[in-house]
Amino acid sequence: MSRFASLLRRTFGVVREHVGTDHFGNKYYYVPEQKTWTGRVVRARRLVEASNTSEFEYMEGHIPSEWDAWIRGRRKDPPTIEELLKNERYREQIKIKAKEAEEKDMALQAKEYEEGLVARPSQTQITGHAAATQYGQPEISEDPVSTANTFQPGSWAPPKK
Repeated sequence: MSRFASLLRRTFGVVREHVGTDHFGNKYYYVPEQKTWTGRVVRARRLVEASNTSEFEYMEGHIPSEWDAWIRGRRKDPPTIEELLKNERYREQIKIKAKEAEEKDMALQAKEYEEGLVARPSQTQITGHAAATQYGQPEISEDPVSTANTFQPGSWAPPKK
């Protein structure tokens, strides 16, 4: 590290190199390895300056995966514009193919139902939960049906007013 860069860093703060900008407007910077005035080495860092500075307005996906990989150090070089555009086109093609496959599957399923090859799923109505004591039993009546010797909790509820 040169003495001039060290002087600039002490005067104006951290020297950072603008590496690129994504289509959301986020700016990406590289801070090279530096030495402090005490001689301690500060490792190189990669930063993102979000276009939307409010944390509560940040949504997942506002940093493209290519830039995220660069920020986290999973790739050495920052992504190029051509690479970003190519990957975006690929994602759109995958979405279109997935939609076509789903439509084809729904059409095949409807055809199988019409031909009777596959039984339609039965529309059962389940009330309660299997862990409940009255699951699968008839509705609880409002009239008491048991005495003290055969009383079961939950078998009687007071009438609603």
